[in-house]
Amino acid sequence: MNIRPTPSTAAVAGIVAALAWPHLWARFGSPETEGSVELIMATLLVIALPAHFLVVGVGQAPPSSGSRLDTAMLKRIAAWLGGAAGTLVLRSLASL
Repeated sequence: MNIRPTPSTAAVAGIVAALAWPHLWARFGSPETEGSVELIMATLLVIALPAHFLVVGVGQAPPSSGSRLDTAMLKRIAAWLGGAAGTLVLRSLASL
């Protein structure tokens, strides 16, 4: 399977992560469940796995040319973080 990540898919992954995390924490993050397996598994399945597919991608990486920085990856990471931050800002403004 070859999934081609783009800045748009990375931003979607950030938005999903920002929307999902409060729900995961509310459900599995109580003081009685410190480090619970449920919170860890939910985080991996709902946030980390989609982020990997939509930001990093799956498949063979193109051959690297020396020690150059992967600017496309940095742009996708920035889009992922920007999508999450933008969602958090919009949610906080909506709750005012």
